[in-house]
Amino acid sequence: MEASAEASAQAAAAVAAQTLYSIAPGYTLNVRSGPGTQYRLIRTLAPGSKVPIFCQRPGETISGPYGTTKIWDNIEVGEYVSDAYVRTGSDGYVASRCA
Repeated sequence: MEASAEASAQAAAAVAAQTLYSIAPGYTLNVRSGPGTQYRLIRTLAPGSKVPIFCQRPGETISGPYGTTKIWDNIEVGEYVSDAYVRTGSDGYVASRCA
């Protein structure tokens, strides 16, 4: 297999194996361009949505159904949601820190 095709296949497998986390039931979740409410609103996620967490970083402290936290989850390139609204099963980091 060619190197670039192999890298693409590995990337696709990594995405397919990515754990998806549920957002808090009954909540519409704002997706921001950075780790805080002062960042631009990109889109909203409907109640019942699930998201991957590619990395996490500290940001604005937010209180939500899963506690109060300064952790923000990177769910796509340049897209963040507060971990206070994502059911990770942990009060701490569940993914590596964003670079």
